[in-house]
Amino acid sequence: MDSPPPLPPLNSLPPVNWDALDGLVLDFARSDRLVVPPPASPAAPADAAGPSPPSSPSSSTTTATSAAPSSSSSSYRSRLLIHRARRALEAGDVDAALALLRAHAPAALADHRLLFHLHKQRFVELVRRGTEADRDAALDCLRTALAPCALDAYPEAYEEFKHIILVLIYDKDDQLSPVVNEWSIKRRFELAGLLSSILRAHLRAYDPILSMTLRYLISIHKVYCTRQGIKSPISDLTERLLFEDRDPPVVPQECSLEAPPFDEVDVQALAHAVELTRQGAVDSLKFAKGDLYQAFQNELCRMKLDLTLLDKLVHEYCIYRGIVEGSSHILHGTADLKCSQKNDFNNETQLECEMANNQNGDCSTSDITRDDSWSRRLRRVRSSTSGQRRRKRWRGRVDDLDYACEALLDANKHDSLSHALNMDEDTVVEQQDLVANSNMSDTRNMEDQKYEVVLEMQDLTRKGMASKVVEEISSIDPDFFEQNPILLFQLKQVEFLKLVAAGDQIAALKVASTHLGPLAASNQALLKPLKETLVTLIMPNEDVLNVSLPVLASSLQVAMSRRLGIEEPQLMKIVRAAIHTHAEWFKLQMCKDRFEHFLKIDSLKEVDPPVGSSSMSKALTDECGNGSSQITTGSSGKVPDEGGSPQVSSEVACDENAILKVMEFLALPRADAIQLLMQYNGDAEAVIQQIFQ
Repeated sequence: MDSPPPLPPLNSLPPVNWDALDGLVLDFARSDRLVVPPPASPAAPADAAGPSPPSSPSSSTTTATSAAPSSSSSSYRSRLLIHRARRALEAGDVDAALALLRAHAPAALADHRLLFHLHKQRFVELVRRGTEADRDAALDCLRTALAPCALDAYPEAYEEFKHIILVLIYDKDDQLSPVVNEWSIKRRFELAGLLSSILRAHLRAYDPILSMTLRYLISIHKVYCTRQGIKSPISDLTERLLFEDRDPPVVPQECSLEAPPFDEVDVQALAHAVELTRQGAVDSLKFAKGDLYQAFQNELCRMKLDLTLLDKLVHEYCIYRGIVEGSSHILHGTADLKCSQKNDFNNETQLECEMANNQNGDCSTSDITRDDSWSRRLRRVRSSTSGQRRRKRWRGRVDDLDYACEALLDANKHDSLSHALNMDEDTVVEQQDLVANSNMSDTRNMEDQKYEVVLEMQDLTRKGMASKVVEEISSIDPDFFEQNPILLFQLKQVEFLKLVAAGDQIAALKVASTHLGPLAASNQALLKPLKETLVTLIMPNEDVLNVSLPVLASSLQVAMSRRLGIEEPQLMKIVRAAIHTHAEWFKLQMCKDRFEHFLKIDSLKEVDPPVGSSSMSKALTDECGNGSSQITTGSSGKVPDEGGSPQVSSEVACDENAILKVMEFLALPRADAIQLLMQYNGDAEAVIQQIFQ
C-alpha cells in the first residue's frame, strides 16, 4: 500500500508573520514566568544597551495578547492554584485539594456535584490507606459529608452513594468486584481533570493565547491530514506535543438545563472547532451560560499539552529570535528536538566543514577561511557593533509548582501555602532565581557569538541600515552574497530608496548602476523590480521608502542561520505547517473560522511582501530551495487569499440554514454537508430523506 503524499515542502508554504508569533511567545513566557527581564541600568540611556527584542509590528497584536486573561497576575496565581489542586488529587490527597479550595476558591464548592465527587474520592482514599484510624475516618466521611451531599447533588447521586459503600467490603485488588472502577487510580486523574475544568472556568484562569492557539491549530492539522490522506511533516512533534486524551467534560448544573435554545450556528461552530458531538457542544454552551468564546476556551483547555516539550520549543524559538539570552545548547534536553543537532561548535575546522556541507554537500574548506579564520572575523565584527543586546534571561518553569502533598495535611503547613499563593509573583521570581543568577557567566562561547551576529544583522536590517549590513556580512563571509544574490538585491534596494528619500539622487544612481543593474542583468526576474525601483526617482520623497523591512530582516536571519549551521526552531515548522492546513481546512469548509481572530491566527497570517516581491517570487522560491533568501518568513501586513478563510463561493449557492440543518440532523462536517446539498440542488429535506430511506 502506497504511503500518503506529504504536505508541500515547509519552505514553499504560505508566509507566516513571525513578529506576531514573537508577541504570542513573549506573552506565554511572561504569563508562565519563564523569563526574567534584565535589570535596567540607571546610568545608561534607554537605547545604549542595544535594541529590544522584536515585537509585533501591529500594536493591536501586542495589546490584545497583553490584555488576555492569561497575562494578568491574578490569572497566574489562579493557574498555580489549579495546578496544585490537580497535583493533590492525582496523588490521592483529597484533603489537600479541599483545603486549597476552601482557602482560595470557596465559591467552587457551591457546586454540589463537584463536592459529592470530591467526598466520594476522599472516602475511597481513606479506605485505601488501610489503617484502623483511616477506616474510622472513612466511616465518619460517609456519615458527615458523603451522605448529606448525596441528597442534593444530582438525581443519580444517592444511588452512587449506596454503590460506593461496597468499597468497604471488596478488596482493591479484586478485579471482579462491582467497585473495581471506583478503586482504579484512573479515577483520581479523571476527577483532577474535572476539577481543573471547573476551577478554570470559575476563576477565568485560562492558559496563555499561544497555548490555546497551538492546541487548536494542531488539532485541525491532524484532522485535515487524516481526512485528506496526507502525511504530515511535523507528526513526530505534534503527536508528542498534543495528547489524544482530554480532561472530562463539565456537566452543567441543574439550574442551567433550562437555558434558552442556542443559535445553531454557534452550536455547530463549537462542535466542529473542538470535535464535540452536538449535545456536547450544547452542554458546553450551557455551562458557559451561552458565551461561545468562554465555552471555546473551556474546551480548548481540556486538551492536554506536554508543557515540558512546549517550554523547550518556546525556549529554542526565543533564542533564535533574540527574545532571550543564550544559545540552544544551554537548554538541556533540546537535542531530541532537532533532526541533526550539532553537539560541538567550538572546533573551528568542524564548523567550517559543516558550513561547507550546508552549501556544497562536501567537507572542503571554502574562501571563508582563506585569509582569516571565521572565528576571528566574527569576533572582530561583533566587537565593532553596538554592544550586547538587552534581552530577557530564560528562567524556565521552576519548581514552585511542585510541593509535598503530605505537608498540606498538617494544619500548621497550610499558612505557608496560602502565603505562597498570595505572594506577588515577581517576588517569587526573585527568590527562586537566586541560583540561576549565581550560575551566569560573562564569557560567551562560539554558539552565542553566532547568534549574536545573526541577530545584530537582523536588527540593523529592521532599522534600514542596509549598507552597514552588507559591509558587515561581507566581512564575516565574503561568499555569502554570492550564494544569496536576491538578498543582496533587496538590501541594495533599501539603500537606493533611502538615498532617494534623502534627496541624494546621484548616490542612489551609483548604487543602482554598481549593484542593482549587474544583479538584474544576471537574473531576468529582477528586471521588473529594478524598473519599479528606478521609478521612485520621480516620486515625492515622503512616498519613496515603502519597504517591508521586517520581511527582509527575517529572510536575512534565515539565510545567515542556515549558512552558519543554526537549525530553524521546531516551533516555526509547526506553525508554518499548521497555518497552511488551517487555511486549507476552511477552504474545504467553505466558511470563515469564527475563532481565527480570537486566537490571533489572523495576525499570524498578516504578511506584507517586501518591495518587488511579486516580480521576484519565482526567483526567491528557487533561492529558498538552495538554502538562501526565504521570503516566507516575513511579517506585518496582509496575506493574499491563500492565507485567509474564504467564504462560500458563488458557484455553491447553498442556503446557510440548509447547510446547518444537514449538519445537525446527519452529524456531518460542514464540507460533507455542502457536498451532499450540491448533489440535491441545495434541498436539505431531500438530502435527509435520501439518507434515512
